[in-house]
Amino acid sequence: MGRDLSRASDYPASQDQNPDAFVRTGAGRLPRPGDGAALQGGATGVPVVPSSRRTKLITIDEILVARPQRPVATTRGRGWGGVTLDLHRPYFNCAESHAGLDHHLVCYCPSGSARLVQRRAGFVHTGLITGGMSYIMPAGYESTWEGDSGLSARLRIPTALVDQAAQQLGGSNGHVEIRNVFQVRDPVIEHIAQALLAELDRKVHPVQVLIVDSMCTALAAHMLRSYNALDVVESPQERSLSRLEVTRLTEYVEDNLDRTISLEELGALVNVSRFHFSRLFKRCVGITAISFVEQCRIRRAQSLITETDLPLAEIALTVGFADQSHFTRRFHRHVGCTPAVFAREQGRRRSSLRLMMPSGNDRP
Repeated sequence: MGRDLSRASDYPASQDQNPDAFVRTGAGRLPRPGDGAALQGGATGVPVVPSSRRTKLITIDEILVARPQRPVATTRGRGWGGVTLDLHRPYFNCAESHAGLDHHLVCYCPSGSARLVQRRAGFVHTGLITGGMSYIMPAGYESTWEGDSGLSARLRIPTALVDQAAQQLGGSNGHVEIRNVFQVRDPVIEHIAQALLAELDRKVHPVQVLIVDSMCTALAAHMLRSYNALDVVESPQERSLSRLEVTRLTEYVEDNLDRTISLEELGALVNVSRFHFSRLFKRCVGITAISFVEQCRIRRAQSLITETDLPLAEIALTVGFADQSHFTRRFHRHVGCTPAVFAREQGRRRSSLRLMMPSGNDRP
């Protein structure tokens, strides 16, 4: 789908830079720099709302009751940790007001377009949200929405997830203030949202939790790096994985192939957080932890096909795949043929070896 990739139009300027982007409300003008509301710099030009002006915050569970539209698909109930994803179909002529959220909201538009008026933090923004664009609403902001809403993937990020990333990645005191962004085209958000949507369409399988865990970790780190208004995260001194640690990780994965393996438990084996572990493992081993776990599953499957007479469906479950169909696709990607073809080839080789072995009557 063709998209306008012009960055200038994707990042709304502050009110003084782009007066047409913000409109007046009711009886008075909008606050300007110097009016007592400290502006969070960057392209958004949004003042920080003092916590004393915020009412009781809406939780991730309560938002389902607060919003009139139910999601058409959701990660709720899947047992995924971290970010909650709700997919909402387009709806028109909306008029909603909500108390602040107790979590950060990233709303991504997968396709289509809609003109939406957003009111929060003392500003009003009118804009056309098109496919590939997102908006970011930090925890704590009261909000009002008017107009149309296109297809939207709403990523709800617990504040604790971002705070934990700040503390573990070396930020000063781990303090975080996510910026309010009315409209942005962010390739990282788009990639993560699309990856989570793809997993939502797939059947549940053990590898899925590891994939989702990795995506949630990446999103928290990205929010911290790109949208934290109050702190700059300093990179800690790089460490590496020793040969013993790599061996320990390999043995652990191979001993637990029949179940879900999370980044958090792998990181605990080498005494690092999951935020550090993903980057550390990729740098030291050369592939992602997700790819490594899947390679171990495929190698075990090859061994079982070669050395046993187990049915392929049973082998798929034994090495941690939810069904034979998914196992077949992943096996083909790694090995270059389906498990059935691989099994036939191994069967022919075993038959050839038996024919080549001398029988008892052939002994001298």
